[in-house]
Amino acid sequence: MLVARRKEQLEELQSKIARIHPNVEVVIQTADLSVIENAYTLYESLQGYPIETWINNAGFGNFASVAEQDLKKITTMLHLNIEALTILSSLFVRDYSTIEGTQLINVSSGGGYTIVGNAVTYCATKFYVSAFTEGLSHELKSQGVPMQAKVLAPAATETEFAKRAFDVTDFEYHGVVRKFHTAKEMAGFMLDLYDSNHVVGLVNGVTYEFELRDAIFNYVESTR
Repeated sequence: MLVARRKEQLEELQSKIARIHPNVEVVIQTADLSVIENAYTLYESLQGYPIETWINNAGFGNFASVAEQDLKKITTMLHLNIEALTILSSLFVRDYSTIEGTQLINVSSGGGYTIVGNAVTYCATKFYVSAFTEGLSHELKSQGVPMQAKVLAPAATETEFAKRAFDVTDFEYHGVVRKFHTAKEMAGFMLDLYDSNHVVGLVNGVTYEFELRDAIFNYVESTR
C-alpha cells in the first residue's frame, strides 16, 4: 500500500514495481495528511487489509530563522510532521501491537538528534518524532507485546526534500551538498533497520556511515 498526495507519481511507482515484481499487488491511495481529518479517513479505509509494517515517511522541512519563517508553511509542517504521524502511529499500535512480527517505522532525521542552524523548527518536529518513537518502543517492551517501534534518521538524501525546504523549483545535490545518500541507499538502510532488533537507524552526520543503535534518549519508567 502506497500513500502520497500526487496520484501521477504513485501510478508511476505502481507500474515500476509491477514490472520488477509482477506477482506483488500494489495498492495506491492519495491523501494530503497535512489535513488531519485525512489521517483518520486514510486509516479507516485500510481496515480491510492486514498490515504487518507501517512506515510513516510523510513530512517536509523548512530552512529559515524563527523570526523569518513562513508561519502558514510552518503550521502545515507541524500538522504533517507531528500530528498526522502521532495519529497514524497510535491507531496502528492500538490495532496491531499484540500481533507477532508487526513493526512501526517512523522516519525522523539526523536533525531529530542534532539541532541544525536555520532549521530550528524543522528539527524540533523531528526531535518529537524521535522522542515519541523511542518512548513508544520502551512502552511496547514494558507491556511485553511483540510489536517493534523504530526510528530511521537520515542525513542529506537526494530527494525532493531540499526543493520543498528551500521553496525552489530546482535543486542539484551534486556540487552543492558535500555528502548525501541516494533514495535507493536510504531504502537499503531502512531494510537494515527492519531486519535488526535495534530501535534507531541513524546516519552519522560526520562519517555519513549508517549506524544501528539502541534508544538514544534517556527514559524513566512511570511509577504510576
